[in-house]
Amino acid sequence: MLSNRRWPLSAWFSFALSLASLASLASLAAHADTLKPPAGVAAGPCAEGVCEYRLSNGLRVLLLPDAAASELTLNLVYGVGSAHESYGEAGMAHLLEHMLFKGTPTHRDIFAELGKRGIDSNATTTTDYTNYHSSFTADAAKLDWLLGMEADRMVNSRVAREDLDREMTVVRNEMENRDDDLSGVLYESVASTAYQWHHYGKRIIGARSDVENARIERLQAFYRAWYRPDNATLVIAGGFDPAQTLKSVARRFGKIDRPRAPMQALYTAEPAQAGEREVTLRRVGGYSQLLAAYHVPAATHADSAALQILGEVLQGPVGERLYAKVVGNRQAISAGVSTQWLRAPGLWTAYATLAKDGDIAATEDLLLAQVEGLAQRPVLAVEVDAAKQLLRRNFARELGDVRRLAMALTPAISVGDWRLYFRYRDSLEKVDAEQVNRVARTYLRPANRTLGRLLATASPQRVVIPEAPSPAALLWDYVGKAKADTVERFDASPANIRQRTRFVHIDTGSGDGLRLALLPKKSRGNKVVVEAVFHFGDVDGLRGRDTAAQAAGALLGDGYFKTSAAELAVELARLNSTIDLDGGLQSASLSLNTQREQLGKTLSLAERLLRTPRYSDAQVEQYKQRAMLGLQAARQDANSIVGEAMTRHFDPWPVGHPFRQADAEQSLADIRGLTAEQVRSFHRDFYGTANGVISVVGDFDPVEVERELRRLFADWKAPRAHAPIARRHVAVPAERRSFATPDKDSGVLLARSNIPLAEFTDEAFALDVANRILGGHSIDSRLGQRIRARGGLSYGVTSTLDAKSSPDGRDDAGSWTIHATSAPQNLAQLERGVREELDRLLRDGVSADEVRTAATAMRDEHKQALANDDGLASMLGGLLYYGRSLDFLVEYDRKMATLSAETVNAAIRKYLKPEQFSFYVAGDIVRHGPEAQRDNDAATASEPSIESGAVPPVVGEAAVR
Repeated sequence: MLSNRRWPLSAWFSFALSLASLASLASLAAHADTLKPPAGVAAGPCAEGVCEYRLSNGLRVLLLPDAAASELTLNLVYGVGSAHESYGEAGMAHLLEHMLFKGTPTHRDIFAELGKRGIDSNATTTTDYTNYHSSFTADAAKLDWLLGMEADRMVNSRVAREDLDREMTVVRNEMENRDDDLSGVLYESVASTAYQWHHYGKRIIGARSDVENARIERLQAFYRAWYRPDNATLVIAGGFDPAQTLKSVARRFGKIDRPRAPMQALYTAEPAQAGEREVTLRRVGGYSQLLAAYHVPAATHADSAALQILGEVLQGPVGERLYAKVVGNRQAISAGVSTQWLRAPGLWTAYATLAKDGDIAATEDLLLAQVEGLAQRPVLAVEVDAAKQLLRRNFARELGDVRRLAMALTPAISVGDWRLYFRYRDSLEKVDAEQVNRVARTYLRPANRTLGRLLATASPQRVVIPEAPSPAALLWDYVGKAKADTVERFDASPANIRQRTRFVHIDTGSGDGLRLALLPKKSRGNKVVVEAVFHFGDVDGLRGRDTAAQAAGALLGDGYFKTSAAELAVELARLNSTIDLDGGLQSASLSLNTQREQLGKTLSLAERLLRTPRYSDAQVEQYKQRAMLGLQAARQDANSIVGEAMTRHFDPWPVGHPFRQADAEQSLADIRGLTAEQVRSFHRDFYGTANGVISVVGDFDPVEVERELRRLFADWKAPRAHAPIARRHVAVPAERRSFATPDKDSGVLLARSNIPLAEFTDEAFALDVANRILGGHSIDSRLGQRIRARGGLSYGVTSTLDAKSSPDGRDDAGSWTIHATSAPQNLAQLERGVREELDRLLRDGVSADEVRTAATAMRDEHKQALANDDGLASMLGGLLYYGRSLDFLVEYDRKMATLSAETVNAAIRKYLKPEQFSFYVAGDIVRHGPEAQRDNDAATASEPSIESGAVPPVVGEAAVR
């Protein structure tokens, strides 16, 4: 896994610190005053409950204990990323990340060992760092083992030629997947133009030539140069004993010697830009984009905080500068800003996304006018205050969960000192409108902008990036804020959950009424989580209204009455709360996250959003534009193409049925014809909250909350009674289809078979385990080992078992699906491997060891879901909906613990029919030569399935000026 630190179309900022808010920090458990470090360990600085210790070999250790946490997070951060690579080594940091999972002489199969212990582990490579992070149910023995494994692979990883050769195709496939991410490719092109010398302009995943020709000796030397204790920081967060854990760290890592050779210093600096630059990228796709990038100082510079606030102001919520001027006039579909927080000077970026036939020139003028024209419309104090409030809320959520905090400290660690995290929070609070306007005038200037164009000019403007102070200079007198009291440690066992939960049934005279599960518990930051699902509608009433239903659900959270989405965002920030709403054909869902003192107000706000959504003409028009853009983009997306083909083949519903899957052209026509009145009418005709389930977990008074839930939700009855639409098994003949996807570097395989399987049955449990063994884990599974680990064909291959469920237990429209990606020329080998593994699973069955390992992992995941408030609320809501007691959780665990290989093999023999799987593949095979085409044809010529051709998607160019 890697991070481009690029401008986002997703919600992820370039660094976790750009999510920081300014709320008061709830402290971690106090441990610095009482903990005496073991021999060879020195105590370092503490800030707001986070304490540093340092081993004699240079390893930094950060402890974030939380007695209330039932999980542990371990985050090992190495100060090495793509910026540390030399000529010919582009992509080596990311390649080495893959190699560190290949094992050591002591730990030969790391993925298998992690899986047996129920440890979820992954890694990330960025420009400045690589980190290996794991989470699992709090257990001292597991933690000690994981510390030993991390210490072992720090210096003893098997970086071998044969492993590199096997992994090469996997890495190439990951590179191909990223090459098809057009927004990512655009950022990489802009960055490479903006940086002429600094390595921030290189792709993190590297150059294909460097990756493919990587010499094992150079990779080993890179490993020895940067994987060392004095270049690493170990962060441990969650429920653990600090004294015992520090002893374990010292015992595991203390025996590693500090290398004698000093680490290489990075000294390349990017010179001041001397004029506008521009790059145009032409690729097949369904949308166009604009990206303007400006050089800004490194993280420790005083201007970083004001630049962050500037970005928040431009993208809302007060004033809606980018939205109103760039999106609101229908020139673009979306627009936003991303601010980088890096060790060296980074990029401040603004972007706009528009339809591929949109007016690029007009949108560019509007975007640049908003970004570079702040002198005419200076930022106001009210906008700065609103931006701070949003950041405070986000920071409070991050600091209220030690698992998030353990990861959020990573960027500050890579910059030079973890305390910069808190220092940055404080500096954001001090920013005023004058500072924001000053940094806009200083950095957001044409001469410092990269769109890719370089213009000759008689008087070029140069923006000199000032030198940033060192972390030591900033932190010499820094003192953290006061610490808060600790909270209870919650026992997440079914017995304790039963004892602590109050179940209430409210007869509303509508369907099953309202069913409540109220579980009060002390939580960090007085957190409260609410999950709710409300049901409505029947098959006859919904006919012909599915398009309006989807729009009504998608727009639920975009304001209420005359309150806009921007005003709503300010209101939620003031409440320090989040509300997520969604809706579909027969239900509306609510996810709410708040604090005890704001629960009543936040519930009332959620009720207003549900009852009186805004649904303005402009909102619906914007929804239609986004939906049509997505449908048009899907025409060139390989995953969408095979997904639609599969859905259409397996769609058993008659024409006119609400579940009937329309083809792309019909879907576009339906969206174009949608009116705001149709959306409002659907809401009037179907929505209500008197029939549903609500679960509440956290710090609240159950009596008060029950009374409030009755008042807000019990009296709103849906106009039409709810009758769940039954889903029954339909046998579908097997077929095989292939699709040409020009200009796409990655191919896709999708396979599916329908099976008559109902959820929560003994056979479903057994088949779940069989699926886990087959491909339920992308690596630690049969498909993962065959296709990725040994075959090196795919970055990701998974299988999914979908057993249908309903309150009456009669639905049985189950399915078994396999998904994988690969280079187009490898699709034939990929398909052959999948078919052979299906045959082998039926022929040979599974072993007792495989069943035991898979069942244990699934039990651990189940327990981890109960260990956090969000998962617990979701679990309680599901039990309410299906009419099950908490005994179900105990019974599930018992069945998984006692499941035998004989039972699993019996389920496999009954349900697995390899010959009934349909296969769908898509890729640009023609571009990879006739031999690849012949290989794919030969691989499938003898298959006893229906072969049908497909019209290639429309080929076009997406140009970005």
